[in-house]
Amino acid sequence: MSGHAQLMWDEAVTGYDFGPDHPMDPVRLALTRSLVTAFGLDREMDVVSAKPAGDSTLRLVHREDYVAAVRAASADPGGADGSYGLGTVDDPAFAGMHEASALIAGQSVGAAEAVWRGDALHAVNFAGGLHHAMPGGAAGFCIYNDASIAIARLLELGAERVAYVDVDVHHGDGVQAAFWEDPRVLTISLHEHPRTLFPQTGWPEETGARSSAEGSAVNVALPAGTGDAGWVRAFHAVVPELIADFRPQVLVTQHGADTHFEDPLAHLAVSLDAQRAVQVALHELAHEYADGRWVALGGGGYAVVDVVPRSWTHLVAIAAGREIAPETAIPEEWRQQVFARTRQLAPARMTDGRWPVQWAGWEAGYDPADRLDQAVLAARKAVFPLRGLLP
Repeated sequence: MSGHAQLMWDEAVTGYDFGPDHPMDPVRLALTRSLVTAFGLDREMDVVSAKPAGDSTLRLVHREDYVAAVRAASADPGGADGSYGLGTVDDPAFAGMHEASALIAGQSVGAAEAVWRGDALHAVNFAGGLHHAMPGGAAGFCIYNDASIAIARLLELGAERVAYVDVDVHHGDGVQAAFWEDPRVLTISLHEHPRTLFPQTGWPEETGARSSAEGSAVNVALPAGTGDAGWVRAFHAVVPELIADFRPQVLVTQHGADTHFEDPLAHLAVSLDAQRAVQVALHELAHEYADGRWVALGGGGYAVVDVVPRSWTHLVAIAAGREIAPETAIPEEWRQQVFARTRQLAPARMTDGRWPVQWAGWEAGYDPADRLDQAVLAARKAVFPLRGLLP
């Protein structure tokens, strides 16, 4: 297997643009790509542009009538069919929507194919991770569910065990739904509690189809306000033990940066440093249990200057085998570019000043009165016995 990492990139993914007033500003993709270049990371990995996902690939997850509705809305945004979630406040229709969405899906499929075939050990598509789209509808800023399509492609290629770990602040509902009845896919989502955040799903009791895949869906619903110590503790209290038990052939991860304390759309209080710590941990889990096969995707993240580019540049650096130390100064040319494009002042370093992240391991015991520990215990009690593990 090649030791190379791949960065999936096509400038046209920035055409995934819901308009000037929408929080999902494609500048976050452009600024991430330019920060990756500013650090010279694209000299450490192969930068690859995959072809857009064709209809047969999209139909691995999405219904034919939905793909047709997206095509129609793409050609005539004013005539978008709202029954498919298109033309809504969250998912406004725009010209070229099908093409941009299919291109993003194609990058994730290309990443999955490269890793499965051994062309790359790790592959990153930070434009991907659009985890809310359902088989028959758009939702939550997501048109095509590239994460689900990439996993479905892995299964089509012969994978028998794929683990998906989603650390976006929102529940990975679309991916869970796509594989609800499929025991070959283990989906694990750490997210803000559904009582306080869209999409109001991801309760610990959601564990997979009873008839065929019970115990294949895992949900850690964290209380609003959870910070670094609790977030990293919850991750380590649930994810490594399940990955060790499942032993996936490929690890697919979604790295929405909207857990950050600056994010305007959610209520967790996680730092860039904790996000980096979990990225490192997932990289290590891929090597320990999946022969290094790792497909890493982006996701949400609406602090588009301060947070997203730094978080995903750390992710790319980890995949490239050239981690960026948190205290590293950000190149001045990138900071000038940020101001020129956004009139915002860019951050000066690759840290929020919270490194190293301090957290307590679950094995040392838990506090039944602590809300974070209650959330972890609820997830463990719901799923671990179904997998033959002690809760």
